[in-house]
Amino acid sequence: MEHRVIKGVVLCAVLFVSSIAWGAHPLITDDTETLGKGKFQVEVSGQYDSKKETLDGISVEETGAEVATTLSYGFIESADLVLSLPHHWGQVKEDGVTVYDEKGISDMIIEIKWRFFKNDGLSLALKPGLIFPTGNKGKGLGSGKTGYQLFLIGSKEVAPWAFHANIGYIGNENEVNERTNIWHASLAATCEVVKDLKLVGNIGIERNRAATAVKDPAFLIGGVIYSLSERFDIDFGVKSGLTPNETEWSLMAGMAFRF
Repeated sequence: MEHRVIKGVVLCAVLFVSSIAWGAHPLITDDTETLGKGKFQVEVSGQYDSKKETLDGISVEETGAEVATTLSYGFIESADLVLSLPHHWGQVKEDGVTVYDEKGISDMIIEIKWRFFKNDGLSLALKPGLIFPTGNKGKGLGSGKTGYQLFLIGSKEVAPWAFHANIGYIGNENEVNERTNIWHASLAATCEVVKDLKLVGNIGIERNRAATAVKDPAFLIGGVIYSLSERFDIDFGVKSGLTPNETEWSLMAGMAFRF
């Protein structure tokens, strides 16, 4: 297997992580909640990925990590401006020999989340965004072109439960021979089992970015969110791949501070 093929595999994994809508970490599915006018939130989230497989008789081991910093600002009561910049590290070994080892910032995302409907626990929001090619495409950390995306978000609250659904389109403009038309669909649920502690679950699927791929990657997430105060949350989660072309498993952790 040529090293450029492996590099492409890593790039697909990086872009999947850094361009989809993130909800309340460790969830990937977003909710319709906004911060409120004049309020800020800083979120720092981390993820460690691991995958092992055999391709053409060669044992391939992929490992990677990402730390993403997200700044959100409520410019009106029902809409937030969201800026996210991830830093990624990835390594690939073939039969124990390292063939890829790179790290650096990935593509930056700027989004607006606008909640346009809310009534009796049901709410709807739109989340358009731009993906800027701040990552080095030569190192497998970025797309090389400015992309765009649009997500429709729905939430329903039935205390102590909350349910969320996302349907999205990503215009994956790129210079790395990937598909440009990507769809995303996911569902999430949270339950406040005791005061300030929520159990969360998430399932989803996204069109494979590899132009020659037949199967699409699907995932399952389970985790917890604990609110230390009204302003500060911490979270932990585990993500598992439901299809062979998704990352085998990931460990996730993060924190969010609002002011």
